[in-house]
Amino acid sequence: MDASNLPFLSTAFSCVWGYTVGMHDQPMGEENRLVQTLRDAGYKITPARVAVLDVVQQEGEHLHPAEILDAARARYPALGRATVYRTLELLTQLGVVRPIYVGEEGPTYIRSSGGHHHLVCSRCGMVQDFDNCSADEMAQELQRRYHFQINSHLLEFYGLCEVCQDLPT
Repeated sequence: MDASNLPFLSTAFSCVWGYTVGMHDQPMGEENRLVQTLRDAGYKITPARVAVLDVVQQEGEHLHPAEILDAARARYPALGRATVYRTLELLTQLGVVRPIYVGEEGPTYIRSSGGHHHLVCSRCGMVQDFDNCSADEMAQELQRRYHFQINSHLLEFYGLCEVCQDLPT
């Protein structure tokens, strides 16, 4: 595998287990900041971790660990399930991702920056994301009033979806 399979790692600065990784000459993008977060915390930048980071950054939201594993294996075929779980735990501890526990299928993972908003059906477990949220304005007011730096928020409303409202109780 070469660095071309990992979109944000094209210029080598080191070689880990024979796999080229690095972004020495690239401008500091979000992907590079995530790698730098690991480095600053004293963790090695391995191809497996980079593949998981790439999936988290590129593939979107609400990713189950199995989905992350499948997508990351396309970037780094030697990646194992345990490594994905350990990397997700590490990324959670470092504040890069956060687990979302909705429904019974275990956690999904989202990037921890910014806001995230859900409508959750208490009966069927359906989760609907929504974007137009006044919590952003509330966050600005809370920052001003309490001199508190807010980096992200999670807002969930629980109730019944349209389908479940029509079902007998």
